[in-house]
Amino acid sequence: MIQKSLEQKGFVLWLTGLSGSGKTTIAEIIEGDLRSRSLKVERLDGDTVRQGLTSDLGFSKEDRDKNIERVTFVAKLLSRNGVACICSFISPYQAVRDKVRLETTTFIEVFVDASLEDVIERDVKGLYKKAIAGEIENFTGISDPYESPVDPDIHIKTDHQTPLESANEILEYLEDRSLIPYQNIY
Repeated sequence: MIQKSLEQKGFVLWLTGLSGSGKTTIAEIIEGDLRSRSLKVERLDGDTVRQGLTSDLGFSKEDRDKNIERVTFVAKLLSRNGVACICSFISPYQAVRDKVRLETTTFIEVFVDASLEDVIERDVKGLYKKAIAGEIENFTGISDPYESPVDPDIHIKTDHQTPLESANEILEYLEDRSLIPYQNIY
């Protein structure tokens, strides 16, 4: 008897949180895990997307919204074609994240939560220091708002767990919903 392989389900795993909360680190761990399971996966990250797809945009509210609109278009194409799409963006506005949910396939909002004090302490680039000094305008969490998710699908507290623990919590969520196969651990 020939066993038919199961078709991969596309989804959008959307990691939102302040700069320095751990979104990219967690996304990289999840990407590696999904690739080890031979799944089709693409990772879209705020820093890398702004180098190409949205390099013409600044950080005003309008430009941030346009940035997420373009990313949403890409995530929609990937997810509807059976690709696991991992997106790590500050995406500070709830209404914009709600719109992404409506436009993409199987949207999973992950709140990567860390206190402002913790992300300032982690800040290796010195961006928070510059924002507090008024050298950077429209900096989320300092001179621009961050609207914490109202009802995220997953709430990760990175000031209380390691990136690997956070990633494993997300992977378990995906396994429990049959979005990815269970990892066989011997």
